[in-house]
This record gives sequence, C-alpha cells and structure tokens, in this order.
Amino acid sequence: MRLVIIGAGAVGGVVAGRLDRAGAEVAVVARGAHLEVIRRDGLLLREAGGDSVHRIPAYAGPEAVDWRDGDVAVLAVKSNDTHDVLERLPLGVPVVCLQNGVANERAALRRSGDVYGVCVMLPATHLAPGVVVAQCAPVPGILDIGRIPAGTDRTSHEIAESFVKAGFHCEVRDDIMRRKYTKLLLNLGNAVEALCGRVDGLDEATAPVRAEGEAVLRAAGIAYATAEEDAERRGDILQWRVVAGQERAGGSTWQSLARGTGSVEADYLNGEIVLLGRLHGLPVPANETARRLVLEAAHRRAAPGSLTPAEFLAAIKHERSPTR
Repeated sequence: MRLVIIGAGAVGGVVAGRLDRAGAEVAVVARGAHLEVIRRDGLLLREAGGDSVHRIPAYAGPEAVDWRDGDVAVLAVKSNDTHDVLERLPLGVPVVCLQNGVANERAALRRSGDVYGVCVMLPATHLAPGVVVAQCAPVPGILDIGRIPAGTDRTSHEIAESFVKAGFHCEVRDDIMRRKYTKLLLNLGNAVEALCGRVDGLDEATAPVRAEGEAVLRAAGIAYATAEEDAERRGDILQWRVVAGQERAGGSTWQSLARGTGSVEADYLNGEIVLLGRLHGLPVPANETARRLVLEAAHRRAAPGSLTPAEFLAAIKHERSPTR
C-alpha cells in the first residue's frame, strides 16, 4: 500500500514525514514554492526531538501521480479544495479524508466506494515553504480512523497500523463520524482565533459559536461524542512542546491568514452550522458572523488578530439586528 498524501501542509506534511521515517511507502502532492522546495531540498520536519529531512516523491497535482493498484489517496487539503482534488483523482481509488469538517467524506463517496474518515488531533504548523512543524511530543497526534458511512475493514486496519508505526495514536472506530462532529464543534473556534488571536477574552468570544453548534446538531439529530468522551480519548497523550524556539501561534485558519493564502475553510466549519441552522430553522448569528468576517479577512489578505474579542461579540449583536 502506498499512501499518496494530497496536501503536504501542516497535518499532511507531518504525517508524510513520520510515515516516511517509519518505512512506509509515501508520496505527496503539493504546489507552488512548497512543492519546489520539497523537490529540491526534501521536506523538513521539525520536532521537539530534532529536525529530519524527507526526500519523498512530490507531484504538482493528483493527475500527475503515477497511480497504481494498491494506492490510497489521503486528502489533507482544506475542505474548500476537496471537490477540485476529487475531480482530478482516478475513479474508484480509495480515499482517506485526513481533514477537519464533515462534508469531505460525503463528497468522496460520489467518486469512490471505499472512503475513510480520520478524526485529526494533530497540532502542527506550516508557515514556510518546505517546512512543517509537529508541536507535540513524544506523540505527535491522534488519528482515529473508520470506514464511511460506518464500520471497519481490512484497509482501515492497515492504515491504522501504518499510523501507529509512525508514532501516532490511532484507534479504528465503526462510528468515526460521531467523533468528527465533536471535532467540528471544537473547530468552530478556529475563525474566532484567527480574527482575534490568542488573547484574553478569546474563550468568551468562541463560546457562542460552539453553543450554537451543539444546539444545531441536536436539532438535526446528529450524534456527536460528549466532551467527557473527547477528554477521555485525548487524556494526556498530546504534550505541547516549544520547537526550534517557537511556540505554535495559532491553528489552521490562523495559519492561512498568516500565509496570506487568500482563502480559509470557514464555509465547511462555521458554514456547516449555518447550513444546518437554515435547514432546521434555527438562527445562528455567531457562526454566520465568524464565517463572514474570516472570509472577508482572507480575501483582503488581512493579518490574523485584526479584531478584538469585544469587537467580534459586538458584530454578533449586529448580525442579530432585524435591520441587517
């Protein structure tokens, strides 16, 4: 089995480097300067235990990969890039969604009968071309996996074994989407963190987006793991570390703003709650505000931390206004 990781950013890059070190057959798909540096110098993986360079086959797009029997496509792109990637994959290739959000798996099922979801708990950073940073040690992350829509099979166990050999914690679950909806609730705060930065008052600013998320999932009858279950799964596995003298400044959406990519995946995080709220007749002004403001910030290439928590909470009140 060769794992072709499409999107060698923070999560995809750390997983690729770790798999390569463990002896797995792996390739990556990247783009732009990141691809150029990987091809020229290798992928630099920075960890608390030291740096390692991984000379992994790197391709400019899914259509450039020399696909062969036994290959598995591992999607590690942002959710807003998923449809484009799927259209460029060979029909029928098994797809693993190593991604946040809950819309990727359904989209992948349109292209393949073998789809797997991964609940990703992997604090990592990608800010410079050719470089990815794992922020936790000695275990870099938790990557539980399951077949979509439910169940397990031989492939899910083989992939889990590869993850474990690479140093990750991984359990094979027959209800992986239940865990992914819990992770979605946590990721609703990504936009707020990107807008405000990690400052005093951030918890108060993120509270309404998560409260709306829980209310909408209950109204939609969507099961998710409780906070207690999530805390039990995490335990003390993920130990944060300062790597190369730097702490992790922010999550994936924060990093997208910091790199000035021009796009974020808020439509598939906060936007998922907005969609469900509209379908079930529930107002979700906090998530609509977070989604709108972070998309606007990305489009104008604004730096992260351009808003205060108080300003974000005030914007929610404005969103609720009947004149809006």
